[in-house]
Amino acid sequence: MKLFHTADWHLGKLVQGVYMTEDQRYVLEQFIQAVEDEKPDAVIIAGDLYDRAVPPTEAVHLLNEVLERIVLELKTPVLAVAGNHDSPGRLNFGSSIMKENGFYITGHLKKDMQPVVLYDEHGPVQFHLVPYSDPSVVRNELDDETIRSHNDAAERIIETLHGQMDPNSRHVYVGHAFVTPFGEEEENTSDSERPLSIGGAEYVDARHFARFHYTALGHLHQAHYVSNETVRYSGSIMKYSISEEHHQKGFHVVDMDAGGNVSIEKRTLTPARDIRTVEATMEELLLHPVSEDYVFVRLLDEAPALSPMERIRSVYPNAMHVERKHFTPSSHADNSSKPKADRTNMSDLDLFKAFYKEVKGIDATEETEAIFRDVLDDLLKGEEEPAPTDKQKASVSQ
Repeated sequence: MKLFHTADWHLGKLVQGVYMTEDQRYVLEQFIQAVEDEKPDAVIIAGDLYDRAVPPTEAVHLLNEVLERIVLELKTPVLAVAGNHDSPGRLNFGSSIMKENGFYITGHLKKDMQPVVLYDEHGPVQFHLVPYSDPSVVRNELDDETIRSHNDAAERIIETLHGQMDPNSRHVYVGHAFVTPFGEEEENTSDSERPLSIGGAEYVDARHFARFHYTALGHLHQAHYVSNETVRYSGSIMKYSISEEHHQKGFHVVDMDAGGNVSIEKRTLTPARDIRTVEATMEELLLHPVSEDYVFVRLLDEAPALSPMERIRSVYPNAMHVERKHFTPSSHADNSSKPKADRTNMSDLDLFKAFYKEVKGIDATEETEAIFRDVLDDLLKGEEEPAPTDKQKASVSQ
């Protein structure tokens, strides 16, 4: 059986105030074309179809168009679960009707979780659709007061599923969670994804999924496997923050044989506009070829630039952010705990040198000190201009 594993579409996503809907349409057209060309037996969407519980109208229309083309026109079943960004009730609405046409979606966790069964030439494959659920929801639904964390919840859910698993079938788990090798704390793969809970309660032990031939996960935005190559995140379909700059976005093609053994290939999706960092001086940047990419600009100029974003957008019209690399104190600055000099007794030049080093992280050069002295001398000369004599005052009054 051939499966397409995708997740984290986040339709309706805003990045730096810009809606990503048309960019999402662009990559989903490629995904639909891949479905048409490769004819998988099913498509899996492992949560976060939308970016928020009440998505914008354009996002709803886009999901409707994509599902219509995959399910109704291409006759390819789609199996999906709600993620932590989705509204379980909205996604669950009409699910019993839609499954008649080949769209299987689970928004709410149920005590009696029945698998979706699809067939190939080797027999049945059971798909266990487990939506994202807070541990308190799982605790109430499964009537188990010992459930306190996401790991507890996942373990209890899988125990429940195990009692319904046909030993003669192959099994695929579809879920949305933060899975790590032993349930230990790890860094998120993107700063665009919000935590599932506070502290260490969000992490799930990958060993719970050993009973499944393939585990299709969503939530983390970088494609990777956890401990075992059959426990996988597909990653998001496109970049949603500069922290994802170096991610290769796409989806997994999973081929499962008669014994449940899987081979996995990564297919990449090409964005309409990349999200990337540009580092240059303003003079250098203005010589770059015009690009529609979403760029985060780090200016290397020593001095502040006048109207930087306006000038940058003459080359990068979709620039999202600009900052000066040298504006913040350098990590090489002297941050030791040794006593600092009493600045009330420091000369103007010494004060300037101390300030310069705090801001730049390096000592001022002799040339910089000379410029400061010249400016300071001019200011002092202006302040020290002699007061007018009585004779000068009289001439002015006349």
